[in-house]
Amino acid sequence: MAYTNIDDPSAYFQIATYTGNANFNTITNDGNSVLAPDFVWGKCTTTSKSHFLYDTTRGTEKRLESDNGSVEDTGTNGLYIFQSDGFKLASGNTENDNGETYVAWQWKANGGTRTTFSESGNNPAGGYQANTTAGFSIVDYTGTQATCTVAHGLGAVPKMIIVKDRDASRSWSVYHHQMGSPAVEKNMHLNTTAAVTDYNAEYWGGTNPTTSVFSLGNAHDINYNNRKYIAYVFAEVQGYSKFGSYVGNGASDASPNTDGPFIYTGFSPAFVIIKKTSAVDDWLIFDNKRAGYDPAVYRLYPNSNTTETSGTNNTIQFTSNGFKIRFHGGSMNTSGGTYIYMAFAEQPFVTSTGTPTTAR
Repeated sequence: MAYTNIDDPSAYFQIATYTGNANFNTITNDGNSVLAPDFVWGKCTTTSKSHFLYDTTRGTEKRLESDNGSVEDTGTNGLYIFQSDGFKLASGNTENDNGETYVAWQWKANGGTRTTFSESGNNPAGGYQANTTAGFSIVDYTGTQATCTVAHGLGAVPKMIIVKDRDASRSWSVYHHQMGSPAVEKNMHLNTTAAVTDYNAEYWGGTNPTTSVFSLGNAHDINYNNRKYIAYVFAEVQGYSKFGSYVGNGASDASPNTDGPFIYTGFSPAFVIIKKTSAVDDWLIFDNKRAGYDPAVYRLYPNSNTTETSGTNNTIQFTSNGFKIRFHGGSMNTSGGTYIYMAFAEQPFVTSTGTPTTAR
């Protein structure tokens, strides 16, 4: 079996940076491959504004915001068109304020084409658009408020699931396969700093995801009767994506005889999210497109609308096969603290033909 089946990650994931103009604004990707995104998650880096999340299942002009639990916003000035290699914005202040700088992380699913399923017993009606090669599926469903299963279409076991109620002001829910034991009895919230919390089967049904379905309990955040939900579902793909955990040691480059953790992913990362599970702390986003990524000192916070921040604490270094924690800090390297992460590749460590990529 080949080390990876994805030699060019830009066919499935890309990052764009741009400057707003408060008018129609076409954002074109610059990766090796053309990418028509199905999921766009963006943030202004220079002014305090909410994150914006759009996808081709819900359609244009339907915005969710990761830093709060607000209902889905339907307007006329947000993401206007999903394009063949990027997207087009209208004049909205959140997405396209004049003179402000932005970053947009983009994933490819199935071009907006859904496989639908009907309500059956306690199992909800909905649909999914799945990219089995890249391990990413966008799932929509209508809650039943009963323990149930939902099809995801990936043909692989999901490692991370992010769910939002579209119809009510409820927190974002996050399942990660390494957020505790058993992970299906725990939950985290993307829009808060809270540590992982035990909920028995209330959120994820107390049952591990399978290659075909994930389970839901009766928590209102993820499964209230007749409310509409969206789920972003991720499976691991060798050489392209990784969803893991690590334990901090409190070390930093400033300590002469100590070394921060190195996290092996099997690829040079383009994008990393880190969250402390053992205590209250921010979610952190690093990427390789914003300035100062080597080491990555600029960070954004999924749980906050605050501007991009930088500094010597909470810094990581992208390498050819993973990332290195370079400085101590509670958000990513408290001694004995536990952390989860999700990461996507700039390039695999070894190509499908067995050729090592250039070291960073």
